[in-house]
Amino acid sequence: MTERKIDGTESAGVETSVSAPAEDTGDEAARETAPAPAEKAAKREDEERPAVVIRDKRKVKDPGATPPAKAEPEAAEAEAAEAPVEVSAEKVDIEADDSPGPLGAELEALRGDVDELTRDLQRITAEYANYRKRVDRDRGLVTEQAVAAVLTALLPVLDDIDRARDHGDLVGPFGSVAEQLINALTKFGLTPFGEKGDAFDPTRHEAVAHQTSADVTEPTCAEVLRRGYLLGDRLLRAALVAVADPE
Repeated sequence: MTERKIDGTESAGVETSVSAPAEDTGDEAARETAPAPAEKAAKREDEERPAVVIRDKRKVKDPGATPPAKAEPEAAEAEAAEAPVEVSAEKVDIEADDSPGPLGAELEALRGDVDELTRDLQRITAEYANYRKRVDRDRGLVTEQAVAAVLTALLPVLDDIDRARDHGDLVGPFGSVAEQLINALTKFGLTPFGEKGDAFDPTRHEAVAHQTSADVTEPTCAEVLRRGYLLGDRLLRAALVAVADPE
């Protein structure tokens, strides 16, 4: 309870009584004559009237006090209401699959189109990979065939150089040019073969004469009439030889 004083201040738990104003007693009252009977009755009535009591039941809030905390159920409900709702994509897909409506049918049609396009892409990718391999292989074969054609055209020149060397004419500037030509052709993979005393190989030698000899135990190249050439592992030209067979 709050007590209200006449000066406007409040205090808790005290009743406030307001009394009627007292009669003025002073020099003026002394100078005036005695009051009339009506005035005496009014004064007596005022004296007998009970004092007015004002009760203020409002509670004064403490400005420094903290508001009471919410109940735990209310706080939990508020947090649940504010928490974001997460929707799983798998759940949506499943619901869309299970739904018999037009959305599920459209989704199935789209999946079928995607599967078909994926198979087409895989097939095209495999075909392109095979095409690249085939083009690379063909390009290598074309290059090798072109080099082989050029080297085959130059083989008679190499045969003349070999005959000049056997006769001792490969000297001077002509010998220097011949060596440069042979070195340049060797860089393209041209390899000569066919030397006297080599074992006869019918896949690489071409026999133009046969003779017997007690000095050999197997068919042997007794004489090389023309050297053979290889381009890498490819036989460019077979060697012409005379073969000596054992007796």
